[in-house]
Amino acid sequence: MKLAAEYIWLDNANGFRSKTRILSLSHPIGINQIPLWDYDGSSTGQATGHDSEVVIKPGALYRDPFRRDCDIIVLCSTYTPDGKPLSNNHRDWAEQIFSKCTDHEPWYGLEQEYFLMDPSTKLPLGFPAYGHPNPQGQYYCSVGAMNAFGRVIAEEHMFACLTAGLNISGINAEVAPGQWEYQIGPCLGLDAADQLWVARYLLERIAERYHVLVCLEPKPLIGDWNGSGCHTNYSTKKMREENGIDEIYKALELLAGKHMEHMIVYGTGNELRLTGKHETSSFHKFSVGKANRGASVRIGNKVMNEKCGYFEDRRPSSNMDPYLVTAKIFETTVVNK
Repeated sequence: MKLAAEYIWLDNANGFRSKTRILSLSHPIGINQIPLWDYDGSSTGQATGHDSEVVIKPGALYRDPFRRDCDIIVLCSTYTPDGKPLSNNHRDWAEQIFSKCTDHEPWYGLEQEYFLMDPSTKLPLGFPAYGHPNPQGQYYCSVGAMNAFGRVIAEEHMFACLTAGLNISGINAEVAPGQWEYQIGPCLGLDAADQLWVARYLLERIAERYHVLVCLEPKPLIGDWNGSGCHTNYSTKKMREENGIDEIYKALELLAGKHMEHMIVYGTGNELRLTGKHETSSFHKFSVGKANRGASVRIGNKVMNEKCGYFEDRRPSSNMDPYLVTAKIFETTVVNK
């Protein structure tokens, strides 16, 4: 049968690009059945005009929620014609890291915060063109036309993720007007980053329908407003077992020793968000807290009581590359410990 395959990849600014290829395939479809393809890298800032070909290699498949039941989304990585990963192809490195110590079974839950922006005002939905909305307080997990802005997009996105086969576990309105969050996971290793990238793509496609912009900047608003992060929940098999809290503490000691090494790959503009205010920690100092959203890493009450589970790294910014963040945490706490 013929089906439409939407190949998606990242340009030089980590923006999405995509194009459609009609394939003749029979179900069930495996990743090895999807052919390599290429595109004009000179039009995406990734190659020169005299040598413009960039190769896209399929990495993961998902059902396309915008088309027929048989149509697919193909998440791809970018390479030069001689097989070298492009500079922002971090999936290649993450795959290498996760191929080591597989018996540790790293699980991730990724909490993606974002703003929905009015393209005419360049302000979040819910902000008047002139003046200011009411202060923070009424918007978090809110209901009502004066409190929640952009719910139709957030809801449509949630169901698109479910249709695509992503392990989305929830959504909620966030602290500022027009700010929302969705959660991907728990997912094992590389799959977590793959799914977050596809969820971001689906959100862009849905917002496109409504002529609304998606903003992943960690601090798009000056003033007394929360920024956006991508809090990363993490556990290994040993952490999830009886007395796994001891393994959590060992991992946190390793993370503390490489705090700034992690901050380098935890997203851009993060120093504007991590000020110690608005439920954030210091950009420069590592800290741990029980149920403390002002710490670098939060350990929940349930985990403390049961003495096993996971911890939440609250440092990654909303625009972080999930391949870098997830693999870096695993590298520090398991591979290179």
